[in-house]
Formats: sequence, structure tokens, C-alpha cells
Amino acid sequence: MKKRITTDLFERLEKLYTGLVCDVLDDELGFRNNVYIMSHEIRPLYFGAVVTGRVATALAVPVYTEPEKPYQRELEFIDSLEPGDVVVATQSGVMNAGLWGGLLSTGARYRGARGAVVDGITRDTKAIMGMKFPVFIRGIAPADSKGRIDVINHHLPIKCAGVWVNPGDVIFGDNDGVVVVPQDIAVDIVRLAEEKYKKEKNFEEGLRKGATVAEMFEKYRVL
Repeated sequence: MKKRITTDLFERLEKLYTGLVCDVLDDELGFRNNVYIMSHEIRPLYFGAVVTGRVATALAVPVYTEPEKPYQRELEFIDSLEPGDVVVATQSGVMNAGLWGGLLSTGARYRGARGAVVDGITRDTKAIMGMKFPVFIRGIAPADSKGRIDVINHHLPIKCAGVWVNPGDVIFGDNDGVVVVPQDIAVDIVRLAEEKYKKEKNFEEGLRKGATVAEMFEKYRVL
């Protein structure tokens, strides 16, 4: 049985940056084919947004008529969120309407969620930025999802922005992009990233004291 990741790990990760995590996945585990990095088109809604947490997934698909019970699975999904979760959702390529918005951000926050990563569209940007809820998206549009996109399932493996994501994985997003870390290696990845962070800080301090870049690289083997 997999050990559930705790909030402490997310708070430690929040002090780092995605580049460190990518370096550790590259160098320590040999994950050099970018299977863990979401598309560069997934961007923070506002500069400085950082999201870390436990993946909770939702799958939305295009629809062409209004459902009898609009938003049913979407509402179920939001109400199922737990503290520490990050919404990770895909719109299956639909880019003419927003799956995400202000009320869902409010609902997610008050369920204890730490943010949202959507391979698709958000709206209500003023409200979301006003509450400083970290949202990472592919684009912005004012149209509602009703009759255009519908959540058909949640808490299942999905492909989001080019990466296969499983419920319970750890997700980390900042200004540079979004990285997914498999749940079973997350604790080790964060520990190794913290070690690399310390080396980089020592590297910087050496440069300030007059050392050359080559000297510091030889000493710390980080860049």
C-alpha cells in the first residue's frame, strides 16, 4: 500500500523551484525524456503563482448539447476534494470555453485544495487573481463550459498536457512550468532537490567571494 504524502512535503517543495526537481529526475533517475514535464503552454494565471500538492484528476470531453443535469460530475469532483489536493484536469483539446473559473476556485480552496492545473481554459480571472488561488492553464476565454465541455469522470489516470498523471502523484508548478512526480518516489525526489538547492547556494556564495564558475562547478558539480 502506498504511503499517503503529507502537507509537510508540499511545504518543503514550495521553497524550491521546478528546475531543481527536473534536474534530480534527470540526473538521479535518468528520466531524460521529459515524460514528467507538462507542455510549456501550461502557464500560471499570474506571475509568481506556485502550486504544490497531491494530484486529484478530472476528465472533461466535448459535448454538443446541454446535459439534463449540467455540471453534475464537476460538482461531485469539487466536493470530493481533500486538504492538500491539487486539481489536475484536461478538456480533451476543447479550447472554446472554460472548464475552470472563480466559483470552482472558491469551492476548491474551501475544501482545502492548494491550486489547479488545467489543460484547457479558465475564466473569471479577476476573481481568481484576487483570491490568489494558484491556477495554471493553457488559455483564457469568457465562455462557460455548459453545453460545450462536460466532466465525465474523476479520480482516474489521465493524460494532461502531454504527461500521464495518476491520482496521488505530486505536482509542482511555478513560473518555469509544471512537473509531475510519481507518488512512490516523491519523498526521495524532494530530499535530493533540497540537497542540490544547498549546493547551488554554496556555489553562489563562492562566486560572490571571488571564485570562478569553473572552480565552483568542480567543487559542487551543479549548474
